[in-house]
Amino acid sequence: MDKTNLLQETVEHIDVASFNSTPIINAMRKMAFSSKETASAADIFLRMIQDDGCTNILTLAGSTSAAGCMQVYVDMVKYGMIDVIVATGASIVDMDFFEALGFKHYQGTSHVDDQKLRELYIDRIYDVYIDEEELQRCDMAVKLIADSLPPRPYSSREFIQAMGKYLTTHSVKHNSLVQIAYERAVPIFCPAFTDSSAGFGLVKHQTENPKSHITLDSIQDFSELTKIKIAAETTGLFMIGGGVPKNFAQDTVICAEMLGHEVPKHQYAVQITVADVRDGACSSSTLKEAASWGKVDTTYEQMVYAEVTTVLPLIVSHAYHEGSWRKRAPKAWSRYLGG
Repeated sequence: MDKTNLLQETVEHIDVASFNSTPIINAMRKMAFSSKETASAADIFLRMIQDDGCTNILTLAGSTSAAGCMQVYVDMVKYGMIDVIVATGASIVDMDFFEALGFKHYQGTSHVDDQKLRELYIDRIYDVYIDEEELQRCDMAVKLIADSLPPRPYSSREFIQAMGKYLTTHSVKHNSLVQIAYERAVPIFCPAFTDSSAGFGLVKHQTENPKSHITLDSIQDFSELTKIKIAAETTGLFMIGGGVPKNFAQDTVICAEMLGHEVPKHQYAVQITVADVRDGACSSSTLKEAASWGKVDTTYEQMVYAEVTTVLPLIVSHAYHEGSWRKRAPKAWSRYLGG
């Protein structure tokens, strides 16, 4: 077992435009269990796209980008289905920005000696392998971007825009989520940005510039996302996993209320997750539970209890081939926020 042999088969990202899942979704609508839930989620996502006044928010948690869904998220932005993204730092940096710099994720196995992987400087995400040396080069690219910015507090949205601008001249893979979002004025928020590989680069930036460095302000993130909710009014959530991104997006309703603005609950909501509800978690709460907090309307909501890579491509391929996205006007919320 050596590094060259282990890092051979790259993860290929699925292209939802290359196949039409509509017949499968139509068949699932007449089934039960997860199939029926998936078809319902596909129908709600279409409603979100067809509602011209609706701002659609994608929340990303977990490692599905590394597992082959990265192009799906890119296409959701490129084809105008999504207007705002709230994500984990890993989804944006360790996976998307990482590949934009020309690096790859590799197919592996979970049945492996992880101590040996460590000796070879290979990181594992279930059955996906990453070259740690390449990941550290990605960290240093984050540091270079931080070094280039005037020292002050930044929202993660502002910093990720700087990453997108950097990629316009430095990317090897040009079709990345960070770059496409920058070019389409789709803001990306990572409220826990340093809980990722990016944190290492930013710590190095601050260590080398102790008296003149940037900081990231998650309160500013919350304020900016709430401003979008207030201005947009009608909003829909398409949530991958749960955790911080899900809570952050949902809580804008309550924050707006506390600031004296009467805004509607999120009118549409889909969550795809494998989390269990019995410990009170489900990556924060079920959508019906969120209704008790005044966050989500339950008229159009659907929990899909499935592993994301198995159902997400079907839902988004269905939306792509249905074609309503062609009529949507871009919201360009980054410009509204001054970016």
